[in-house]
Amino acid sequence: MRAWFYQHRKALAHALSRLVGQPIGTVLSALVVGIALALPAGGFVLVDNVGSLARGVTGSPEISLYLSLEATDDDVKDIEARLRDSKELSGFQFVARDAALKQLADNGLADVLDGLPGNPLPHAFIITPANEDPALFETLKARFSAWPMVEHVQLDAAWVQRLHALLALAELCVSLLAILLACALVIITFNTIRLQILTQRAEIEVTRLLGATDQFIRRPFYWLGCLQGLLGGVVAWGVVSGGVALLRPPAEELAAAYGAVFALNGPTTDQVALLLLIAVFLGWLGTALSVRQHLRAAE
Repeated sequence: MRAWFYQHRKALAHALSRLVGQPIGTVLSALVVGIALALPAGGFVLVDNVGSLARGVTGSPEISLYLSLEATDDDVKDIEARLRDSKELSGFQFVARDAALKQLADNGLADVLDGLPGNPLPHAFIITPANEDPALFETLKARFSAWPMVEHVQLDAAWVQRLHALLALAELCVSLLAILLACALVIITFNTIRLQILTQRAEIEVTRLLGATDQFIRRPFYWLGCLQGLLGGVVAWGVVSGGVALLRPPAEELAAAYGAVFALNGPTTDQVALLLLIAVFLGWLGTALSVRQHLRAAE
């Protein structure tokens, strides 16, 4: 095991010396990889933030539950107990029929209401589900409609369905872009390692004559590809974070214009770690394909 770590440490040192010995090429490669990774990474970050902004502007979707006009106080208490036992809800509010009538009168409809023989408004509950999944809204609607003395259940989820559809479309587009750019990065790494192999052809042949194994020869190239991917991931992280910092003030002004409090968030720690891991993997994959083809051809 100690020999294995020693060999990898030597290969890593060799790869680092290659990168340091070619500063311009290293910087250009990192910029190419970083910009290509920053496009889908920034897209995913913006999709997440746009979803948060839209939810902050439009407010939380709710379900309105209207009771029958014949509902008694005991019926109201029964419905309230059922709602309190529902774990899929984050909260609810009871609106008595008299309070609803008074609210309408305060809104300028007092003359109209005075001409009515009685209060036509039912008791109601304003319910806030635990999340904004459209499927949850439909499930709750079916459940509430089956309860006794419930006359009508109204969903305020049309905008939620549109928002989910738009965000799903945006995520799909960004995912397709990410796949295309990932293939491009593999090709870039493939060609970069191919040039390194061609440059070191004589050194490789001498090393083979001295008895070096294929793993010994390939190991520095694997480290070189992974390090290039890692540098590209760091550049992508910087580009996305810088873009978020530039967009944060106008995004906050836009949210304030709609009466919402919003702060554009950059990539989280988990997202950065995933970005770097993907960058290293793409560098390794391009290196593996190139080494398998060109070192075998050099034999």
